[in-house]
Amino acid sequence: MIFSSPQFILLFLPIAFWGYFYLNRIRLVLAGKAWLVALSLFFYGYWNVAYLPLLLGSIFFNFAVGTALSPNQISKRPRFSRRVVLIFSIAANLSLLGYFKYANFLVDNLNAVLSTGYVLPQILLPLGISFFTFTQIAYLVDSYRGEAKEYNFLNYALFVTFFPHLIAGPILHHREMMSQFESRWTLAVRYRHIVLGFFIFSIGLFKKVVIADHFAIWANAGFDDGAILDFFSAWATSLSYTFQLYFDFSGYCDMAIGSSLLFNIWLPINFNSPYKALDIQDFWRRWHMTLSRYLRDYLYIPLGGNRCSTVRVYINLMTTFVLGGLWHGASWMFVIWGALHGVALVMHRVWSGLGLSMPKAMAWLVTFNFVNITWVFFRAKTLDDAIRIMSGMVNTDSIFNLSLTAIPTNKLAWAGWFSDELLRGLPVGLAANILCFGAIILAFGIIRQKNSFELMNSGQGIAKLSGALFLFCVAMYSTMVTTSSVFLYFNF
Repeated sequence: MIFSSPQFILLFLPIAFWGYFYLNRIRLVLAGKAWLVALSLFFYGYWNVAYLPLLLGSIFFNFAVGTALSPNQISKRPRFSRRVVLIFSIAANLSLLGYFKYANFLVDNLNAVLSTGYVLPQILLPLGISFFTFTQIAYLVDSYRGEAKEYNFLNYALFVTFFPHLIAGPILHHREMMSQFESRWTLAVRYRHIVLGFFIFSIGLFKKVVIADHFAIWANAGFDDGAILDFFSAWATSLSYTFQLYFDFSGYCDMAIGSSLLFNIWLPINFNSPYKALDIQDFWRRWHMTLSRYLRDYLYIPLGGNRCSTVRVYINLMTTFVLGGLWHGASWMFVIWGALHGVALVMHRVWSGLGLSMPKAMAWLVTFNFVNITWVFFRAKTLDDAIRIMSGMVNTDSIFNLSLTAIPTNKLAWAGWFSDELLRGLPVGLAANILCFGAIILAFGIIRQKNSFELMNSGQGIAKLSGALFLFCVAMYSTMVTTSSVFLYFNF
């Protein structure tokens, strides 16, 4: 069950909403919270019920340890120092994550280096394990620092399992959510929040099923078929994935915020028009903002941040982004991607330190193209695949070659809407490229506009609500006639 599925929109979400507020209305507040926890666990178990005990075990363990770590909860003579308990609990969480996410990767690399033949059973990655593990590690650290003030198990279970963020974030802080779960203002239906939630959910749904899923078809064809790409097809491939990833993940975050608002809970903003960034530092202040915040607060600053010597600051940046890349998955391609961004941030710091600058248009072009090129490494399964795409992007000799590598238009989601009539009689490759580059041009136009959060906060008149309803209807039609793919960040 995914946010863009009819089952979620037409069944799960209405049942969760009406059940929660009915229980609150008859003053069964604890039962209402338990209802949301139970449905959130059902939502998680719908994917693979075998990993439900893993999630529950993680919740019980971390709540018990977090409570013990609080300066206000410890006994006068603790058996172990709080620091030892913190280190042990973090190690336990990381060990669990490491086993499921990196064990096969580690064994494969050991076999390659040592010429051995160790084999592990194929380990299926539990959905959302990176997100609920990192969320709870942050809770442990906040408890140790005395920043976590509230220790109610039901609220904590809801904080971890709350279905809008459980599978793919955003990564939450205990202190920013617990007050909302405890507040009496969240117990009654708030029609303003319903309107806001529907508005941003509709935008996110449209982003996912109408934009991202359509770009996915071209991106998958370019990355996965192993064909040698010419100049146009290589750029179409890279740009398609660049926009697929953005509209897929930002669409998910919009739907998470929208569905959460129905229950009067505000999730943190995770995207702020990152493709408008004028430098790489600005990009990371706008892209996956809760992950950037997490890496800063729990990795970069503990390493010393920018309070060290210049060389040490550069090492801290590189370490943070290499590990941030590895967090996305057990692959050297993610490590390369993270290292490239680390190098870019070091270069930006040097550039800024010298007082250098460039015109805004040039700054945007350099930043966007760097991000687009590094996404090639992020998406490619092997270094050879990345080099194949990159080679096509600089193959200027093929610019005037009209024998374009492409997929048939009938495999493109856009084809069912207008391509048969408008592009009838054109060569298959040319028709597909016209569709793809037309969509890319439209995507560039979209990212220059106000983002969904800015639109949501600027008021909802009749025109805006009508527009949201139109987007919702188009997106729902698309879910009925095509199969929506799983959100990309579910894999991380």
